[in-house]
Amino acid sequence: MADVIDYQIFGDDMQIVEVELDPNEGIRAEAGTMMYMEQGIEMQTGTGGGMFKGFKRMLTGESFFITTFLNNGRAKQKVAFGAPYPGKVVVLDLSRLGGSFICQKDSFLCAARGIEIEIAFTKRIGAGLFGGEGFILQRLEGDGLAFVHAGGTIVEKTLAAGEKLRVDTGCLAAFAPSVDYDIQFIGGFKNALFGGEGLFLATLTGPGLVYLQSLPFSRLADRISAAAGFKNVDQQKGIGGIVGGGLLGGFLSGDGD
Repeated sequence: MADVIDYQIFGDDMQIVEVELDPNEGIRAEAGTMMYMEQGIEMQTGTGGGMFKGFKRMLTGESFFITTFLNNGRAKQKVAFGAPYPGKVVVLDLSRLGGSFICQKDSFLCAARGIEIEIAFTKRIGAGLFGGEGFILQRLEGDGLAFVHAGGTIVEKTLAAGEKLRVDTGCLAAFAPSVDYDIQFIGGFKNALFGGEGLFLATLTGPGLVYLQSLPFSRLADRISAAAGFKNVDQQKGIGGIVGGGLLGGFLSGDGD
């Protein structure tokens, strides 16, 4: 059974989660996300259940080790965790969500002690091969609070039985296990080549709860990489122009003799 924790979320686009722990309560967090902790909090880093557990987390994009922050004091103490890039923190109360929820890999931020991070494979090979974000997803299991991070603006939708929703594969942040997830080809020669949205879309079929993100990390990384590439090209052109201009100027002035 997971610990019952209290929390507060601060910020808008770069949010943090501040968790208040009673004595002997703990919270598990991804390595490197802790922002601050009060004096009575103790860190306990391990695999969280053996090497196999660690390897399973690595497959979902998390680190091999996981840290438990335990309140060993006699009074309530606080610990806070920061989001890795601009976006929102999604709070999942697994006790109200059927004890399980599926998220994109590497979206886990922190969770009450007792929540497990498992592997969830997509049901169809097409979703795995063309899903954009990979066929390995995270399954959070337990009966307490879990916190995941999604990029940009978050849209929450509740799909009715049989209701379908088509989304960009990267923009799917998390969804209930009752939602059917599949990948479909966009179709059309011009759509495929010039649509700018990729060749495949994720098709979600209800019933169930779905969270969408407007700025998946993969899209952000692509934009940063592209901008860095253009900057390097510009710098190379600038250096070449300076060197070329200097040599040409020296030659014309007679310094090259």
